[in-house]
Amino acid sequence: MTAIASPTYIGRFAPTPSGHLHFGSLVAALASYLDARSVGGRWLMRMEDLDPPREEPGAQAAILKALESYGFEWDGEMVRQSDRHEAYAEVLNRLFNHGLAYACTCSRKQLEPYHGIYPGLCRNAGHGTEDAAIRLRVPELEYHFIDRVQGEYRQHLGREVGDFVIRRRDGLYAYQLAVVLDDAWQGITDIVRGADLLDSTPRQLYLQELLGLRQPRYLHIPLITQPDGNKLGKSYRSPPLTEDQATPLLLRALRALGQKPGTELADASPREVLNWGIAHWDASLIPRTLNLPEAQLQ
Repeated sequence: MTAIASPTYIGRFAPTPSGHLHFGSLVAALASYLDARSVGGRWLMRMEDLDPPREEPGAQAAILKALESYGFEWDGEMVRQSDRHEAYAEVLNRLFNHGLAYACTCSRKQLEPYHGIYPGLCRNAGHGTEDAAIRLRVPELEYHFIDRVQGEYRQHLGREVGDFVIRRRDGLYAYQLAVVLDDAWQGITDIVRGADLLDSTPRQLYLQELLGLRQPRYLHIPLITQPDGNKLGKSYRSPPLTEDQATPLLLRALRALGQKPGTELADASPREVLNWGIAHWDASLIPRTLNLPEAQLQ
């Protein structure tokens, strides 16, 4: 595939088709859209359909229809991760052949005592790649970056994460590998996404460094949460976006992002609300917090 050309700013929205879009999805889409359009940048669409067993039939079409009904317009054709397996395989094989990745046969039960931090049990075992996950070796180094909203973030890969999976045992490619390769291929300069992915960023920085890829700028917005602290989503019966609620929900999403739309927009069309957002976008107003309870929003 030929790489997509890069202007000064290229952003993206990358939903997972495991269900419908909900209010939390709308806040993420809106933040990435306004951050791009407010500076005349491009906004790309990517469907992160890496995990077929979790995909809900019809979800991809429903996601695109919902975005269109809320006035969003993306540039170029949508990219599907399911069409990118050849690119993932090429890089994974290169990492494996250079000794930077290895096969891991550990079961979930074996790893339970380590609370998510991989202890390197298979690091030097020399397992074959069949019926095995592939893990990337991480250095005993601390990675840090400056997030545009959350400020400085630090993570020691060896102590806090351990060697992480880049291909699952069932043969599916892992998010960390796919997202780094896709962002680079699409020429993404700015990543705007939910704060639940903040702690994934150092792993992605390491992969970018290892592969000689450019590091994008990052902006992690607060995660909209349920009263129990869990994020909005299919698992918690978050209601789907409906076309008749487009304007009030867009206004609510703007306020969740710290923006200050006026009452005169109450009767505006979704496109008019988005145009207001483009003209008045100020990322410095986004609340510097990881979680934002939905119940607190007006």
